[in-house]
Amino acid sequence: MSRNVKQWNDARMRDIMGTLLRVGVLTSAMLVVLGGVVFFIQHPNDIFDYSIFKGEPARFRQVHLIVKEALNFRGRDIIQLGLLVLIATPVARVIFSLIGFLMEKDWIYVAITAVVLSILSLSLFSNYFTI
Repeated sequence: MSRNVKQWNDARMRDIMGTLLRVGVLTSAMLVVLGGVVFFIQHPNDIFDYSIFKGEPARFRQVHLIVKEALNFRGRDIIQLGLLVLIATPVARVIFSLIGFLMEKDWIYVAITAVVLSILSLSLFSNYFTI
């Protein structure tokens, strides 16, 4: 009996994670397309020179500023928000996996997923740590 319950949980967990990934990627794609349309509406006559590399302004490196400006309907910020959603999608999947494995008390997978989450966290937030 407990084996059937575990299979149901595994199947349900797999379905939820699949939905999470689909929703994250589709949301990201919609934000990027929307941001592109808004950007070209806001800058109809701008000519961009891609022969010279120009770094992104500092506001594109801070999540709270990206969200604030995206809510003000700025095209580049909406695109950047879409990219952040795309990056956050697999991270959310790892977090959900960790919770699922904790609920199932599958300690080997809890440990593996915790290591993966630690590596992701360190790589995402390495700018904030000085070693």
